[in-house]
Amino acid sequence: MTTRYLGIDLGGTNSKLAVLASGGGPPDPPDPPPRLLATATIPTGGGDPGEVVDRLAAAGARMVAAHGPVAAAGAGVPGLFDQPSGQVVFLPNLPAAWTGHRVRDQLAGRLGVPVALLNDARAFTLAESRMGAAAGCSTVVCLTLGTGVGGGVVVDGRLRMGPHGRAGELGHQVIQLDGPPCGCGNRGCVEAFVAGAALCRLGGQPSPEAVFAAAAAGDERAAAAVRVTVGRLAVGIANLVTVLWPERVVVGGGIAAAGEGLFGPLRAAVAAAAPLVDPGAYEIVPAALGPAAGAIGAALWAKERTGG
Repeated sequence: MTTRYLGIDLGGTNSKLAVLASGGGPPDPPDPPPRLLATATIPTGGGDPGEVVDRLAAAGARMVAAHGPVAAAGAGVPGLFDQPSGQVVFLPNLPAAWTGHRVRDQLAGRLGVPVALLNDARAFTLAESRMGAAAGCSTVVCLTLGTGVGGGVVVDGRLRMGPHGRAGELGHQVIQLDGPPCGCGNRGCVEAFVAGAALCRLGGQPSPEAVFAAAAAGDERAAAAVRVTVGRLAVGIANLVTVLWPERVVVGGGIAAAGEGLFGPLRAAVAAAAPLVDPGAYEIVPAALGPAAGAIGAALWAKERTGG
């Protein structure tokens, strides 16, 4: 028997959707891997939170009509929420009007199925650990680099959520006590050094991709910015590698699109900063699922939360 799940990834500019199918097919193994049936992207658009969620629900309903029915839905949100009530607590890249909005209840009411919320970076982590670059690995660290630095941890095959669903804020490790201010209110976090705006400011370019391109072309300011950014990111990853000994570290997001311009120096810097860990014990690899990873992870979360 095949069961389908809808995933929604709420973004500041664009939102992604995905439908997964689990089970079915002759022969049907005890736990067959889920299959990605379809993805879609829509502009998140403006308006109050109710209007935005209505648009997401309408897009989800179109996906369900074309590829459903679904047993449940998951929604990845770019920030913190209250797990028991499903209310938004803090979405740093969306207006303050979102605080207190009942995203889960509104989606569930419009879609007519149970909805499970998950932080978007944890959704990315779940997707890459189950169906992406770390599939089959038991202990995994995932980071997504973009406007901020999100992440998540899988230990012994399970996404580590913590008692309030907020474990895994890897970008908010403090790596310099007197460092620059971070959007979380602290100073010296990995995110304060590695976020896209910080790299662009150091490198004198309009985008992280442009910084890496300029560095490859011999621009010394851009090259220095890449060295500093890679060095700071490496400290954060080395901390995680030393504590957790993951089999794989997955790095995604806009900056990760730089390819070996990032990954070659990053692997060397992490190995130097984590001398207690055999570099052969782990791999640092790019994410595999692309922009749909968060929506795929949200659908997987719906599956897990409903016992599918």
